[in-house]
Amino acid sequence: MREILRRLLTGAVFVILLFSAIFLSSDAFNFLFMTFGLICLYEYKRMIKLRGYHVFIAYLGLWWTYIYLVQDKILINILMFASITVNFALLFYLFSGKEKLFNNLQKFLIGLFYIGGGCIFLTMIPYKDKSFAKILIMGVFILIWVNDSFAYLVGKSIGRTKLFPSVSPKKTIEGTLGGYLFALGAAYFMSKYETNISLAQWLILATVIVLAGSLGDLVESKFKRAAGVKDSGAILPGHGGMLDRLDSLVFAAPFAYLTLTIFKHVS
Repeated sequence: MREILRRLLTGAVFVILLFSAIFLSSDAFNFLFMTFGLICLYEYKRMIKLRGYHVFIAYLGLWWTYIYLVQDKILINILMFASITVNFALLFYLFSGKEKLFNNLQKFLIGLFYIGGGCIFLTMIPYKDKSFAKILIMGVFILIWVNDSFAYLVGKSIGRTKLFPSVSPKKTIEGTLGGYLFALGAAYFMSKYETNISLAQWLILATVIVLAGSLGDLVESKFKRAAGVKDSGAILPGHGGMLDRLDSLVFAAPFAYLTLTIFKHVS
């Protein structure tokens, strides 16, 4: 019971901090995720044994450049291509069945574009026609949280078939499908509040986020398994590290941004 209360308290503080930043200003939200990105990179660096501190400098430079300086769509698309390419490389690593030993350059690029790129695109998602769409970014977080929560509850209740036992023994196919169905329900309700995106588009966005987020969670689980650790860190009591909390989001963010960009062009 004490562990459950600790998890609930930590989760409540995290949600309040996040939503407060969203409603305070776009700069507050950007700063919060710049900070979260640094924490995630620190945990990743320790877990994967990345040498040096160059990844922090590169991330801050990339973050500042793309959040405050770059408005050119071609340059944004280059970053999106780099992030998505690294994510697909991580999926190859996930399904390869091998405990690949990355060299230092590969570790650097993974950290910069998987974690750094994910955090940058999370801060780009809320902008629609140069205005800060609070409900839209809240909806992205809600879709991830609903999927994760109900995947756990459904899996714990009726889960029988293991999804990926070599990487994450507790995840089940039943839980994964349950989380997805509840995320679709959440997307339906979000379409009532953020009407700039149609119901069909919300359902597509939910599918992309749930699929990419679930794969991102498995990727981080494989990193932890290779490192022989249970959690990426201990900054969030009852939840582990910041990367444990954001692994699905940072992996899904470039795909979500691409999906929203496509919606904008076809509208």
